[in-house]
Amino acid sequence: CAFLKKLKRNGDSALNICTWSVWEEERYPEGIKWKFLEHKGPVFAPPYEPLPENVKFYYDGKVMKLSTKAEEVATFFAKMLDHEYTTKEIFRKNFFKDWRKEMTSEEKSTITNLSKCDFTHMSQYFKAQTEARKQMSKEEKQKIKEENERLLKEYGYCVMDNHKERIANFKIEPPGLFRGRGNHPKMGMLKRRIMPEDIIINCSKDSKIPPPPPGHKWKEVRHDNKVTWLVSWTENIQGSIKYIMLNPSSRIKGEKDWQKYETARRLKKCVDKIRNQYREDWKSKEMKVRQRAVALYFIDKLALRAGNEKEEGETADTVGCCSLRVEHIKLHPELDGQEYVVEFDFLGKDSIRYYNKVPVEKRVFKNLQLFMENKQPEDDLFDRLNTSILNKHLQDLMEGLTAKVFRTYNASITLQQQLKELTNPDDNIPAKILSYNRANRAVAILCNHQRAPPKTFEKSMMNLQSKIDAKKEQLADARRELKSAKADAKVRRDEKSKKTVESKKKAVQRIEEQLMKLEVQATDREENKQIALGTSKLNYLDPRISVAWCKKWGIPIEKIYNKTQREKFAWAIDMAEEDYEF
Repeated sequence: CAFLKKLKRNGDSALNICTWSVWEEERYPEGIKWKFLEHKGPVFAPPYEPLPENVKFYYDGKVMKLSTKAEEVATFFAKMLDHEYTTKEIFRKNFFKDWRKEMTSEEKSTITNLSKCDFTHMSQYFKAQTEARKQMSKEEKQKIKEENERLLKEYGYCVMDNHKERIANFKIEPPGLFRGRGNHPKMGMLKRRIMPEDIIINCSKDSKIPPPPPGHKWKEVRHDNKVTWLVSWTENIQGSIKYIMLNPSSRIKGEKDWQKYETARRLKKCVDKIRNQYREDWKSKEMKVRQRAVALYFIDKLALRAGNEKEEGETADTVGCCSLRVEHIKLHPELDGQEYVVEFDFLGKDSIRYYNKVPVEKRVFKNLQLFMENKQPEDDLFDRLNTSILNKHLQDLMEGLTAKVFRTYNASITLQQQLKELTNPDDNIPAKILSYNRANRAVAILCNHQRAPPKTFEKSMMNLQSKIDAKKEQLADARRELKSAKADAKVRRDEKSKKTVESKKKAVQRIEEQLMKLEVQATDREENKQIALGTSKLNYLDPRISVAWCKKWGIPIEKIYNKTQREKFAWAIDMAEEDYEF
C-alpha cells in the first residue's frame, strides 16, 4: 500500500481505495488467492422458438418447411442478410457446410446450393420484430427492465472473501454465426449453443454450489483459488476457453490493472538502457543474439506483438514479430526519398492486415539482408528465435517485462506526448476532445487497431452534414439580424436597441459554437472511421494520463470515459492529479 501514502485525498473515495488495497495485501500476499467464493452460476441463452407458420423459407422458388435445428441456423443467416458478410464467399461456404450438418437427410438431399435459398421472408420478419421493439409501450419496456434487474440481482454478484463483487458477463452468449475480424478463414461457421454439460464451475468447497438447470449436469466443479474466473467453457470455433469473470470495477481487476501500468512505468526508467543493449547486440557474433535484438527493436519501435501465440487448432495464417516469414517483408535501400526502408505486409491478430513502410537504422537493414540470405519466401525470418526465447531474455532485462509491456509503455508515452503537442489552451471543450481523439488515434495506428468503416457511416455523415448546412443557414440569418439591429441602434440610440444588439450578438456566438461543435464532430468521425479507438483506450493507455488531462483542462471525465469505463478506472480517477506524468 506504499503508493497510497502519496494520496492527498479526504473522504470516502480515498478510504475505499485504502480498504481495497489493505484487503488485497492481507489475502493475496503471493499473488491472487481467494479463500471463499460463492456464486449462482451462468444464465443460459433462451431455447429456440420456431418461426410462425406464416414466415416462409423458399428453395429454388418453392416453399420448404425446415426441421427445427435447420430452421434455427437458417435464422442466423437471415438476420445478417443485409450485412456484407453474407456476400463473402468464405462466409457463405463455411455457413453452408455447417448448416448442412444440422439438416435432416431429406433436407440435405434437397438443399444443395446456397444460391437457390431465399431467406428474404425470414429477414423481413426479423426486421418487423426489431421495429416492433422500438415501438414498445413504456409498460412493456419497464417489464423487460425489471426482468433484467431481477437477473442481475440474482446472478450478477458473487461473494468473495466476505465481499460482494459484481460479475461482468454472467449471461452465456447465444448461438449464431462466427464473424471474426478482418478476413478470418472461419467466418460464417456455426457457434454452437453452450449447454450445462460444457460448463466448468469454479467456487470454494464450503460454498453452496450452483445447481445446473433441471435434467442437466455440469461438466466439472472445481475449487481453484489461484484463478479469478467463476465459470469457463470451450467454444467450438477456435477451441479457445471462454470465461465468466469479475466486473472490471472489482477490487482484483483494479489491482491487476494498476500493476500492469506500474510495470510499464518501471520500463520507462530502464528503456534507454535496454535500447542501448539491443543496439550493441546488432553487432553480436551470434546470429541468435542478432535476431533477438532486431526483433526487440521492431517490438519497441512498431509495437508489434511477439507472435507464436495462436490458439491450438487455429487455421488462420496470422503471425507476430517472432513468427515473421521472409515473404512478409521487402527491403528497399531507397524508397520515396528515404533510405533503408522495410515494407511489412502480413496478417496479425484476428486476421487484421498489418501493412507499413518503415525507415530503419542501417545496421538493422543490413542484418535483415543477412537473415534473408539463401532462404525461401516461406522460411522463417528469425529462424533462431521464438517467443519463449524472447520472453526469457526480456525477464532477464527487467522483472515482469514482456512484449505486451512494450506496447503498453509505447502506447501510453505516445498519448502523453501527443496530448502535450495537440492541446491548445485556447480551444473550447469540443476542440480539446478532438485533440484527445487525435492523440488516441496516433496510438491506435501505432498498435494497428483497425476496423471496417461502420455500415451506417455514409448515412450518419450525410445526416450530420445536413445538420451543419442547416446550422450555417441559421448562422447567416442570425448575422443578418445582428447587422439590422446594429443599424437600427445607430438611428434610435436608446437603451432598448442596445439590449437588442447584445442579445443578437449572444445568439450569433451561441450558433457559432454549435456549428463549430458539429464541424468538429464531423472531422472526428471522418478521421476515425477505420480506426478503433476503444481497444487502446481500455487496454494500453494508462488511464491516469487521460484523467490528469481532463482535470488540467476542465474536461468532464464522462466526455472521455462512459459509465462502465469510469467504473473500470475508478482507481485512476481517484488517484490522478493534473500534473501526473507517466
